[in-house]
Amino acid sequence: MKIYAALPGFPTPDEHPGYYEMLANIARFAEKPGARVLVALSEHNELAGGVVYFGDMSQYGSGGLATSVQDASGIRLLGVDPAFRGMGVGKALTLACIELARESGHSQVILHTTKAMQLAWGMYEKLGFVRSEDLDFSQQGLQVYGFRLKL
Repeated sequence: MKIYAALPGFPTPDEHPGYYEMLANIARFAEKPGARVLVALSEHNELAGGVVYFGDMSQYGSGGLATSVQDASGIRLLGVDPAFRGMGVGKALTLACIELARESGHSQVILHTTKAMQLAWGMYEKLGFVRSEDLDFSQQGLQVYGFRLKL
């Protein structure tokens, strides 16, 4: 939660309490069909980062039309502890999700990000994700931008 709350321009817990409640209970996503919570640990077993992979887009839980996309996997809630940024943690977690999508036989991976997440945005583009305006939506006044990676 602290990762998101510290992002300049990202809504605070007071502005979006439901979102931060979801983050506080992120492990519950693993109970959804086709979903997995992936974590990266440091050599000292510190939590370096995490992400949620969705093998079933109907469980993705975003606004817009992403939940109706067929033959796709989804990535949500990538977060890297500031102490581990620049070490490839986010990239490794994203690549692990892409590999899971390939293993599932899906033809694409979908994710969403915001302007406040510029580091992640740039990484996604370097990995081959392209903006997909058809996936964009607004959540309580926050513009959320969709991306797709064709596999």
